[in-house]
Amino acid sequence: MTKRTQQCSFYKELQSDVNNMLMKTKKMNCETARNICIIKTLENLGHFPSRKTEKEAWFLSPLRKETKASFKISFRLNRWYDFGIGKGGNVIDLVCLILNCSVAEALAYLSDGIPVSNSPLNSQVRTSGIEPSNRVLEILPIEHKMLKKYLQIRNIPVEVAKVYCKEIWYISNGKRFFALGLKNHLGGWELRNLYFKTSTPPKSYSYLSKGKEHLTVLEGMFDLLSLAIINPEEVENADLLILNSLSFLPEVLVIFTHYSTVTLYLDRDSAGIKATENILRIIPNCKDGSSLCAGHKDLNEKLVNGTHDRKYKPLKTKSG
Repeated sequence: MTKRTQQCSFYKELQSDVNNMLMKTKKMNCETARNICIIKTLENLGHFPSRKTEKEAWFLSPLRKETKASFKISFRLNRWYDFGIGKGGNVIDLVCLILNCSVAEALAYLSDGIPVSNSPLNSQVRTSGIEPSNRVLEILPIEHKMLKKYLQIRNIPVEVAKVYCKEIWYISNGKRFFALGLKNHLGGWELRNLYFKTSTPPKSYSYLSKGKEHLTVLEGMFDLLSLAIINPEEVENADLLILNSLSFLPEVLVIFTHYSTVTLYLDRDSAGIKATENILRIIPNCKDGSSLCAGHKDLNEKLVNGTHDRKYKPLKTKSG
């Protein structure tokens, strides 16, 4: 067997192992996913009710443009129905339609609350006629007072956020919104503000390559910003890969093999712990760094609770 054949075999086995791990996580979540609150899911995606009663809530449809709310959610049933298109269902059906993704991808989204990756098929609008939910209007330095307040709540200095993030103004179903944005390697943006988290297409992981021999892997935007405060030396002296969702793990595994060492800072929940265990088992140059946030779910929870030795100093890197 040639070296190239051995490498191909290794990568194929690697992808298979992690895909199996992800499918087990999704299967575990499938039984409970239908009970996830549709109202909260819509709020996370940037949609809020026009009116509420004791039994139901009415929205402007997240699936199409309209001026009079005709999208109903039953509190008792936790089901939705769009009178404009004559369709309804559970939260999984709705996420599939809004994010233009498969059931498996919708389950991945619902399991960690972060938008899922697009397959080549999903990168184009399907024949349903649904337009992408979010479109960027402006990319600015972070100045909005509400975003600064949000960073303060998450214990992140504005000067740290400015190194990695931008103030993004975008349109969603005809309405303007603003959020903190972390750019991914395909040019899309992960968006966060005080009220919800969403993204713009194309969805992917963020990869900040500086030519270092060490790679630091984090789950999300606030893990990155928190590590820049808790351990700025590591952030400065490593390439950085932010998954933006565990569903991107199969795509980035080959990147891990290009580094002498890889430190994983995945969440200390069941999905993150299982993912870390599987990666450590199949990629020898990886190590688990999540003990840094022992007693907390993630690095930002540790930061907010103040249980760390604050090492932050102004970073040398200039914001772009």
